[in-house]
Amino acid sequence: MKKLATLLLCATAAFAQAPKAFDKAAFEAYLRHMEMWIPQVAVQIDDPKPSPYLKGFNEVVVHLSYSGQGKEERYYVSADGTSMVKGEPYDLTRNPFQGNLDKMKLDGQPSFGGGAKAPVTMAIYGDFQCPYCKAEAEIVRKNVEKTFTDQVRVVFKDFPLESIHPWARAASDAGRCVYKQNAQGFWGFHDWIYGAQQDIKPETLNEKILTWAGENKLDAAALKTCIDTKATDAEVAANIAEGKSLGINATPTSFINGRKLEGTLQWEVLEQLLKLEISAVTGAK
Repeated sequence: MKKLATLLLCATAAFAQAPKAFDKAAFEAYLRHMEMWIPQVAVQIDDPKPSPYLKGFNEVVVHLSYSGQGKEERYYVSADGTSMVKGEPYDLTRNPFQGNLDKMKLDGQPSFGGGAKAPVTMAIYGDFQCPYCKAEAEIVRKNVEKTFTDQVRVVFKDFPLESIHPWARAASDAGRCVYKQNAQGFWGFHDWIYGAQQDIKPETLNEKILTWAGENKLDAAALKTCIDTKATDAEVAANIAEGKSLGINATPTSFINGRKLEGTLQWEVLEQLLKLEISAVTGAK
């Protein structure tokens, strides 16, 4: 009886100390008040997961959607449910942008310039129908490789804004089909489609792509099959999900060794940022 009583006491104590279940409804109500989200904003809250950066806190990802557009926000809730932190946490023992790098898949993506060993990687999340992306693409393609040779690798990641750009996702699917057929040929497609942006409509997109492919010695028949079957759409979807996990909600958004930069940057600014990052990584003056 004494042993049983001891076990019951231990079980009672453990139950009393167990953390309360995370109340998503109460958390949503608190956030709606704090953030002033209107009722039309749909909210989906993920289950909390231990934060790798803030000990004793759980990371809670909140998905927001409104009028066909979506974004993610991250909050950090203490294990006892009494405190919350909003913002980007940093581990002072790691690269301040390692959290972003950990979420990014850069292998097997279209790239030019320096190879995988380049000290700096610039990952661009772009939309082929976005005029601001076109402006940045022209700056990057004209200047980066010429200026930095093998010191900077540029990687393209798809992030079509489907709610405002009706042919952007189909263009991303097609670009991936080109990449699978000819990795370096992707950049010809990239430059061409941005240049042809004003002449493309949803109903003419595929025809124009196949004409371009024939003129550039690609296998147009194989490309058409890839496009028609949406063989690459899952890859585009993965890039979109990755972008959302990084808090992207507009294009272009770029990351220089994980450092997030939003919008189109003039070359003088981008060149300086790349030089600073090269210096920080290599120690070169």
